[in-house]
Amino acid sequence: MPKAIGILGQKIGMTRIYTEDGVAIGATVVEAGPCVVLQKKTEAKEGYNAIQVGYGTKKESRENKPMIGHFKSAGKGCFYHIKEFRVKDPDQYEIGQEIVAGDLFKVGDIVDVSGKVKGCGFQGVIKRHGFSGGGKTHGSMFHRAPGSIGCSATPSKVVKGKKMPGRMGNNLITKKNVIILDVRSEQNVIVLKGSLPGTNKGLLQFFTK
Repeated sequence: MPKAIGILGQKIGMTRIYTEDGVAIGATVVEAGPCVVLQKKTEAKEGYNAIQVGYGTKKESRENKPMIGHFKSAGKGCFYHIKEFRVKDPDQYEIGQEIVAGDLFKVGDIVDVSGKVKGCGFQGVIKRHGFSGGGKTHGSMFHRAPGSIGCSATPSKVVKGKKMPGRMGNNLITKKNVIILDVRSEQNVIVLKGSLPGTNKGLLQFFTK
């Protein structure tokens, strides 16, 4: 079976692993796959080579008819998450083929992991950007405000990219060069060094190096 370049997974939680020297290492446990190949996209038809995979089984009664028809060719039911991974030759894959963590990763591999960080809502400059704030002494009228944001004469405008209050979190980030500490193929579980973005049960995307 050809090696895919990525897989979808779900964050289970964090734990610690002890080395032979007794050193504790923080680690994240992830359920990676299995993912089912739903569609093959070719450069001749779609303009690029890729495979579309589905992850997370879903009841057919909770899906609409167009998507049920799309999933039908794979014959593995419906899925909550759909993702495309670029490949060199889509013809090496079969519709309905399962991609599992044991065939993709081994201990010591380095991967890139993408996920949505926790949303914090609308936040001020102290929490969002780490501003120190004003004095807390008696009579001070400046505490958690951002302060002056513009220029008086030149250029007489607020510079683009100025650190301001606003929505914080809930954006997709990628953590690069994460080391795989353990692979449990029978459980579709992998253990990665350090923390990963997102909440428990959050969707993660893994890309092989």
